[in-house]
Amino acid sequence: MSIPRVLVAVTLVKRSLSSRWASERWEPESIDVLGEAIAPDAAPTRRPTADGGWRFAPYAVELHRSEAEGYHLNLVAPLPKAFVLLRPAETEAGPPLVPLLVTVSYNEAARMLDGGESVEAVPLPASLHEWMRPFVEENYKPEPRKKMKRNDPFAEGAFRRDPRTGH
Repeated sequence: MSIPRVLVAVTLVKRSLSSRWASERWEPESIDVLGEAIAPDAAPTRRPTADGGWRFAPYAVELHRSEAEGYHLNLVAPLPKAFVLLRPAETEAGPPLVPLLVTVSYNEAARMLDGGESVEAVPLPASLHEWMRPFVEENYKPEPRKKMKRNDPFAEGAFRRDPRTGH
């Protein structure tokens, strides 16, 4: 079975901050779906945008059956997101951060955050939302609910003492 894949571009922008510790912050502003003309294994390239940001492309967003629950959680969220893993840039040219990976799984993003990585969320484009939906419908099977047995204080013999013996 082939892995569903779509190529995207990430646009990073610089935001001014009013903080005594930092004057600016680089963050992803948007994710754009690319055409299939770009080879999925091509090394990401960067180029400046007209508004002072930087556009990085291509990144492959892949859907794996083991992540179906994370995709489902994203689709049913009030504001679905794409998650961008950022790392410090190795060159002086361009922004100090570069995207390393793009995912649409809540669970994968949470694991990266738990591992101490820098992950930023951006709004999920409608085209990615529609692309994910059939995969999730086919592959996500919720865990069956388990009935919890709780202590019932009114059940026969529970928490009751015999008034004659005190036991």
